[in-house]
Amino acid sequence: MTKDCRMVWDDCLRTIKKNVNPQSFKTWFEPIKPVQLDNDVLTIQVPNKFFFEWLEEHYVGLLKKSIRQELGERGRLLYHIPEQGAVESNGHAPASSTRPLSTKPSAEKDNEPVPGVFDADMIKNPFIIPGIRRVKIESQLNQNYTFDNFIEGDCNRLARNAGLAIAKKPGGTAFNPLVIFGDVGLGKTHLAQAIGNEIAAKIESKAVLYVSAEKFTNQIIQAIKNNSVNDFVNFYQMVDVLIIDDIQFLSGKQKTQEIFFHIFNQLHQNGKQVILTSDRAPKDLEGIEDRLISRFKWGLSADLQAPDLETRMAILDSKINGEGVEIPQDVLEFICYNIKNNIRELEGVMISLLAQSTLIRRDIDMDLAKEVIRNFVTTINKEITVEFIQQLVAEHFNVPVDKLHHETRKRNVVIARQLSMFLAKKMTNKSLKTIGENFGGRDHSTVIYSCKAVQDMMDTDMIFKDTVAELEKKIKMSLNE
Repeated sequence: MTKDCRMVWDDCLRTIKKNVNPQSFKTWFEPIKPVQLDNDVLTIQVPNKFFFEWLEEHYVGLLKKSIRQELGERGRLLYHIPEQGAVESNGHAPASSTRPLSTKPSAEKDNEPVPGVFDADMIKNPFIIPGIRRVKIESQLNQNYTFDNFIEGDCNRLARNAGLAIAKKPGGTAFNPLVIFGDVGLGKTHLAQAIGNEIAAKIESKAVLYVSAEKFTNQIIQAIKNNSVNDFVNFYQMVDVLIIDDIQFLSGKQKTQEIFFHIFNQLHQNGKQVILTSDRAPKDLEGIEDRLISRFKWGLSADLQAPDLETRMAILDSKINGEGVEIPQDVLEFICYNIKNNIRELEGVMISLLAQSTLIRRDIDMDLAKEVIRNFVTTINKEITVEFIQQLVAEHFNVPVDKLHHETRKRNVVIARQLSMFLAKKMTNKSLKTIGENFGGRDHSTVIYSCKAVQDMMDTDMIFKDTVAELEKKIKMSLNE
């Protein structure tokens, strides 16, 4: 039987899956799509240049092994990158590629650089003439923002990994500029400055500068007033890594955008790294010139999403441990269950808890957590507990609740336990580990297996499916009692 590209790639994935951890497989291999098989050449589509470079740097050996296992020793892998063209594994562009990976847009030549002004508090000696000797630039970075205390999760993995790659090789990767975007309080500033701090610590020869878009605009206004615009351009051209926060605030400011456009071109042409943050994707920025938007798209745009429960818990736990304080697991889960979309609010809750605990000398318990949470959310989500689900399901199947915690092969007990795990995962926002611990100390893999078993039964047994729906309805009704 002749194999098509999908069959070949599926076989490759089976080999790859045995050699990488589940999270890496999900992050770096599941998004890949096979697009063509031509004799001994398999073409796969990857989302962007960052994916291509990461795969080639970290998994080229594994990919080569899996391809040759399926296509023989002459087997080759070809990447297709949307809007970029094709490139062969190990970086050799094939003859069929209409746009090699290394191609970069050229800067516009119809405008000469516009002068600007610098802030004296950003350099050690504001009176040094550019070109005589190098100015020592003050980075303006917050040293507390590091990769070590930026918790990784599905919500930020792409952006964090891109940042780490940039920190190793600023200006030398395909993601220049890096645009980090997302809603308020998700860690954009933290990640951008973590990149800057990592570069400043590891590559002392690189001049790193962090500035907010608002401050950048004020500098330009001041420069125009002082007739010192030329100094501005001279200063910014000496920066090796420029980080501008909240680029959306340049909206509608034509002169500022014009000056930034020319600074961006100069830095990019000279291999300098540009990092921008925004509250929305480049394509959604309003009041920003099209020529700037197109340049923002040259590199990588990585979004930060709201963290899931496990990531929120890891973030809060890290911050609490940093203060030398311990919080009971149920209190930690309660806080993270109610604060869902904003890391900054999690930090606010932590500060309030510590203050309340210190000032009134109370242990951090559930009652104190509820008092503090009321200052951050209008209504506290009424909790559905694992214990309540166990009790309801045990009653329905007429088995003692404690039997759900013990080893037994009795079918009605096994089904009741598996269904309780399924409903707990679906309706409580508890972590898999916590759910398992509530069933006699079982691990997360048992919970995953039980959930799959229940789903399989629902797919094949309509009566059982109706039973699950009835139990879900009872649990939801309990919220209104």
